[in-house]
Amino acid sequence: MSENIAVLGLGLMGSALVGSLLAAGHRVTVWNRTPAKADPLVAEGATRADTPAQAVAAGSLVIACLLDYPSTHQVLEGTPLEGRVVANLTTGRPSEARETASWVTGRGAGYLDGGIMAVPQMIAKPGALILYSGSRTAFDRYEPALAAMAEPRFTGDDPGLAPLLDLAMLTGMYGQIAGFLEAAALVRSAGYPLGEFTASLLVPWLEAMAAQQPAWAAKIESGDHSTEVSNLEINRAGVENLVRAFHEQGVKPDLLLPLKGVIDRRAARGLAHEGLSGLVEEL
Repeated sequence: MSENIAVLGLGLMGSALVGSLLAAGHRVTVWNRTPAKADPLVAEGATRADTPAQAVAAGSLVIACLLDYPSTHQVLEGTPLEGRVVANLTTGRPSEARETASWVTGRGAGYLDGGIMAVPQMIAKPGALILYSGSRTAFDRYEPALAAMAEPRFTGDDPGLAPLLDLAMLTGMYGQIAGFLEAAALVRSAGYPLGEFTASLLVPWLEAMAAQQPAWAAKIESGDHSTEVSNLEINRAGVENLVRAFHEQGVKPDLLLPLKGVIDRRAARGLAHEGLSGLVEEL
């Protein structure tokens, strides 16, 4: 079913979202602070709006993809929203999402907050995912249209849940990047080919370790951090050895030291017999 959709914000991501909606046959009205950014999309069939209010008036579903939440408030300030659904795909914090949801619903509109788990080039392709939270009614009504951009996944009624899960996934990503960068620095210090190490050794190892995470999640949820493999004391000694090896190789272990601190703190509490999953209690 073709929908009337307004998109506010035409950066790389906003433009990719508009392109996917147009390709799916939706009628899309676009607005951007810099009008020229709309030119390629107008050529593809979008309608240009001169003001945010004009764009919102043309769409029953309003997608905001702006710099931040204050920008969203500024753009929508004074714009009639009654009867519409605002899907805010701007990156931010859970508290900002809840505040914005209250502000939008107080003006008679439905509200969805979204976390885009993709880069612009992935939009409308396999693997692209957008998390949504807020109004289940609004999500169910527009799910087919949302699916044109990426796989839409509803996470709960709390508007802050989608951005929280977004940040949690980014946290996991940054942890993986930190580990890779430390490993790369250590490998380079020995002159070993980094490409060969990454492809043939590191990636298969990380994939095998990632497969253990659901079991870790179950242990964390149960509160049982007992282990039949390497306990915290063994890992404490192992990380200490890593840090010493880094220094001996002339490599800074800066991204590893925070983890070492948490391990040392947990072990000092007399819990060195537990597994690494117990570190979550320290956090």
